[in-house]
Amino acid sequence: MTHSARKPGFHVAAFATALALVVVLLGAYTRLTHAGLGCPDWPGCYGFIHVPSSEAQLAHAEARFPEAPVEAQKGWNEMIHRYFAGTLALLISGLAIHALLRRGRDGQPLRLPLALLGVVIAQAAFGMWTVTLKLWPQVVTAHLLGGFTTLSLLFLLSLRLSGAVQPLQRQGAPRRLAAFALALVVLQIALGGWTSSNYAAVACIDLPMCHGQWWPQMDFANGFHLTQHIGPNYLGGQLDSDARTAIHMTHRMGAFCVVAVLLVLAWRLQRVGQIYLTALMLLALSLQVGLGISNVLLHLPLPVAVAHNGGGACLLLTLVLVNYRLRAPVQVTSAAGSKQPRPLLPLERPVAYPSQG
Repeated sequence: MTHSARKPGFHVAAFATALALVVVLLGAYTRLTHAGLGCPDWPGCYGFIHVPSSEAQLAHAEARFPEAPVEAQKGWNEMIHRYFAGTLALLISGLAIHALLRRGRDGQPLRLPLALLGVVIAQAAFGMWTVTLKLWPQVVTAHLLGGFTTLSLLFLLSLRLSGAVQPLQRQGAPRRLAAFALALVVLQIALGGWTSSNYAAVACIDLPMCHGQWWPQMDFANGFHLTQHIGPNYLGGQLDSDARTAIHMTHRMGAFCVVAVLLVLAWRLQRVGQIYLTALMLLALSLQVGLGISNVLLHLPLPVAVAHNGGGACLLLTLVLVNYRLRAPVQVTSAAGSKQPRPLLPLERPVAYPSQG
């Protein structure tokens, strides 16, 4: 790729993508250190833009929130996450404004930056409700999915602005399978968020069985009761053991499905010559499976649990890349009105692979 192939805004989008990954990891760290309510208000902390520390500030915090004593470490975990998320929101707002100013020029994407801005606004609302609704699992899971959505869309925007990655001009590209794999990974991430927000990650502490049984006692009705009432406080979770076990085992079964589908996708990708893409996907999958197993056997150590969130993000981005690479070629309408594939640029021309006898 030549630098001239890049569209304006690429470097900002790439930096925002990296920052979004940091925000996802900070969100996981905040959740796993039980700091989601480290600040009982939003967007500040006890009425300040930082965690109160002086005697006067602590007295003010105690007067306003007598039921929530200041825990400085948890407060800072939450506020650092908010600082990074706020910076990311400003960058995305800048990308949206830039897209509006350059709309219709040089193939500048417009709908994608505007969609990102909408997602960020929704994320701010979910961040507020996470605090005001006292870690209600539905909101916490939606907030986590919003973070992964933001990361994915920023990565997609970076790909579009880079001008480096072009569609695969080859028959037999497994586009539908790749789309299904992406949807399955998103569903598995949602299950992971539901597992975390209901504190079910250590509901089973043995492998491959759970509580010494292949099919332990489980309560799916309460484990996935999505219309449960709100409050008063979900810190530590409110479900009993059987409900948490049901959530944990569903997440495990989802992991088996993801592995099976991605292995088939890897086989299909290598058959159309996408060796490096196959290797990247298998590497991300292996890392994520290894981290998941380690979480169970080591009883959810903080570094491994945070890395497991990061591994999920990397696997998701890999599937976004696969789907972007396999997307259908852009078609243009000829003077006669028939659709024809867009002429390939020199850098886009397909590689000729030897026929297989």
